[in-house]
Amino acid sequence: MTSFQAIGGVLNAIGTVSGGGVTIPFQVPVVGTGGSCQILSLTLGPLHLNLLGLVVDLNQVVLNITAQSGSGQLLGNLLCAVAHLLDSNASGTALPNFLNHILSLL
Repeated sequence: MTSFQAIGGVLNAIGTVSGGGVTIPFQVPVVGTGGSCQILSLTLGPLHLNLLGLVVDLNQVVLNITAQSGSGQLLGNLLCAVAHLLDSNASGTALPNFLNHILSLL
């Protein structure tokens, strides 16, 4: 991968793949998180713990964490912004420029 570029509002990774004396250019869209502020969705199956004689039996646990953005919702605003970094609605050139800067430092 040699660079990132916004093409038609979608972030793309651009580069070449080489092997067997052949070099092939590629352009691949980078998929983001979609339009929601869902931060984590975790499902744990049934759990049986024996903690030094204390037995804990737990059925399925579903943990959903969502960030609420809005006025005065500092953490929610921050997490929603991070979750939407790769969305096509993000700034057309800011993210590709930032990622290209990181690539140049490698």
